[in-house]
Amino acid sequence: MPSKPAHRTQPPLSWRIFFYLLGFAALLVLLLWLFQIVYLDTFYRKVKINEITGAAAIIGHNIENINNEELLSLMDRLASERELCIRIYNLSVVGNNERLDDVFAYDADVLPGCVIHHLSLAEVAYFYNSALDAEGPYTQVISGDYLRNRTYNPGFFFSRPTVISSGESMILSQVFNTSNGDEFLVLLNLKLEPVDATVHTLRIQLYFITALMIVAALVLSFLISRGLAIPITRINNGAKRLAAGDFSVSFDGKGYRESGELAQTLNFAAAELSRAERLQRELIANISHDLRTPLTMIGGYAEAMRDLPDENNAENAQVIIDEVKRLSSLVNAVLDLSKLQSGVAQPHFTEFDLGELTESLVENYRRLLTQEGYKIIYEGSGEAWVKADQKRIEQVLSNFINNALTYTGPEKDIKIRLSNLREKVRLEVIDSGVGIAAEHLNEIWQRYYRLEGAHKRAAHGAGLGLSIARQVLEQHNAAYGVESEIGHGSIFWFELPLLP
Repeated sequence: MPSKPAHRTQPPLSWRIFFYLLGFAALLVLLLWLFQIVYLDTFYRKVKINEITGAAAIIGHNIENINNEELLSLMDRLASERELCIRIYNLSVVGNNERLDDVFAYDADVLPGCVIHHLSLAEVAYFYNSALDAEGPYTQVISGDYLRNRTYNPGFFFSRPTVISSGESMILSQVFNTSNGDEFLVLLNLKLEPVDATVHTLRIQLYFITALMIVAALVLSFLISRGLAIPITRINNGAKRLAAGDFSVSFDGKGYRESGELAQTLNFAAAELSRAERLQRELIANISHDLRTPLTMIGGYAEAMRDLPDENNAENAQVIIDEVKRLSSLVNAVLDLSKLQSGVAQPHFTEFDLGELTESLVENYRRLLTQEGYKIIYEGSGEAWVKADQKRIEQVLSNFINNALTYTGPEKDIKIRLSNLREKVRLEVIDSGVGIAAEHLNEIWQRYYRLEGAHKRAAHGAGLGLSIARQVLEQHNAAYGVESEIGHGSIFWFELPLLP
């Protein structure tokens, strides 16, 4: 008895689904912690930098029209909407003025304790030089505590502003040059709100979110396992019964569409295996019948010829020879079908006249069967050149004729018709038998299948002829079929492409 293949013990599908969902939930929570807790301050500062840089770009784009009332109105609205202070210096007149108040081109003070409105000339010069070194916008974050104690850094602020805002403050400086040679220094200032309280609130929320995600993973894994894992488990149990030979098993694929389709496929496979088992039993019965009788006759006649001198004659020897030929034909049919199904017997294509082949074969059957009362009529239409395996096509035609001989009616009429259909040739073998019921038309091409109650050992073997014919025609990619009705005989046909 073959041993089962070794495999590692795997957890049930429901648990695997739970772990996958739990891992997904952990990933989501980790991302939330990273973006809302760990890097929240970094993102907030980047957003503020983009906000203040965008405001500076708008001002620089319109700096040519600094004295236009609409531009001034625009900057007022910009300062109010973005909650920032704006101060613009016209540096082209600094040489003629000693006080900063004389070089203001624009001023908007919307924040309490705005830093840029309390800068000395040296401090303005610091931001001017920093912007020149940056060759673009220069930003710097200053803490309120640092501003209140800036005397510890005399290289930066040189005078204490009268009003200092609490918390942190972001200052941007940028130099713009106009087409007429004027130079402007733009200073922007916005407050940075502390995010500690927000982080604390988000941290508490994430504790609850983490717990909810774990519960959600449990619920979802349970629901998915009911719709997927449970049907698969049932299907797996049914497949084990099917593998053990219980073909009556029925697969239920309730749940997702894929499990339903799998159940339908396995139900079809179970039905096909059941039918194959039935055909195998029929094979054993047919082979037993077809082998037992000739073997019994061979043994009986051989013993008679050995024990009785008068029985040692040519007639008894001919009986033994005929039965041996019958056994050899049966064995050859089984071997032919096995070779065709395994792909060992590949067709050898040659060009030949199908009409000549058919007429010659029909003439041979006439000479052999005329004395038994069979009437074999051939209706041809001249030459029909095809490219195929001549030996195999002759075997197909012989099997069709043998089948007709077996099932034809008491009048024993058989007709072979060859017709040219434009680019194809159609060969039909017509008998005058009782016909075949519609539900059996597809089954007659299966191996070992024979219509119930139609066994004639003297006329055919174990029911392999039509199965061999089907294999040969499918190797040739040829169309084939059967047309039959109860009480009106049957027509077996196939078509091959005509050569030009």
